[in-house]
Amino acid sequence: MAGEKFIPHHMNITEDDIKGNNGIGRYIILPGSNGRAEKIAGIFHNVSVKKHPRCHNFYMGYVKAKGRKVDVASVASGMGSPSLDIIVNELYRLGAGRILRVGTAGSLQPSFIRVGALVIPTASVRDETASACYTPREVPATASLAFIEAAVKACSILGLDNVFTGTVHSKDSLYAREFREGPMAAEHERYMRILKDSGVLASEMECSMLFTLGAVFNQQLRTLRAENTQFKDDGFKGSNPHTSDEHVRENQFLTGAVLAIIGDDSAFADVKLAAKAVDDSIKAGIETVKQLAIADMGL
Repeated sequence: MAGEKFIPHHMNITEDDIKGNNGIGRYIILPGSNGRAEKIAGIFHNVSVKKHPRCHNFYMGYVKAKGRKVDVASVASGMGSPSLDIIVNELYRLGAGRILRVGTAGSLQPSFIRVGALVIPTASVRDETASACYTPREVPATASLAFIEAAVKACSILGLDNVFTGTVHSKDSLYAREFREGPMAAEHERYMRILKDSGVLASEMECSMLFTLGAVFNQQLRTLRAENTQFKDDGFKGSNPHTSDEHVRENQFLTGAVLAIIGDDSAFADVKLAAKAVDDSIKAGIETVKQLAIADMGL
């Protein structure tokens, strides 16, 4: 009902937990697993956690960028687009405006992208069904340019040179589509070969959903701002009660990703190599948030 505050069902958080950074809101890092969310939070200062039975535990803290505190959080999206759809929707409705996926992927270009590399997605092939509930498949799923630029700069600052930028692939089924299980194995083999020959860099399960939601929510915010401005320009005092300042955010809804490559010729590589890739992706994710915060806040 109008006027009621949104209550999430899959995280134990409120609007107050999202606030910070002078109205921008917390920068939220979104891995797939709660274990990785907790590991990411280990880098934060002054960490607190709000637990949930579904293990979408919300870890809050801050990092420092140019001597300034930057409010951050980490929370697991769960595996696959439907789960991410739920978590990102709830974060958005609570006021989130910056979400960075830090996840894992398998290389589609094993001749030059091997385990240990990082991929910064610019866009994702929408080979999953959840995002089609929002927009037609012809609408591309693209990362926010600000996040792409921040991630590229972050990797440069950290001296990470085994980094690739380009299109990735998001799928529904790991075992059928990527591992060729089941009676449609030949079809999956042909499809993945087409992606490889088209220059798609890596395969994972969440980016296209995140980027699609980013575009949809960004458009909603633009529309609300435009309606609110028009209402004021028409000479009314105050603001449109349906698009009040309380509900109209001045900042865009930005989405991006940093992916660790943990498979190439074989689906799952050496544990130590994969762990190193994950550690690098976490470092890159934290630094990406710092670089975006520096740009956002004019530091």
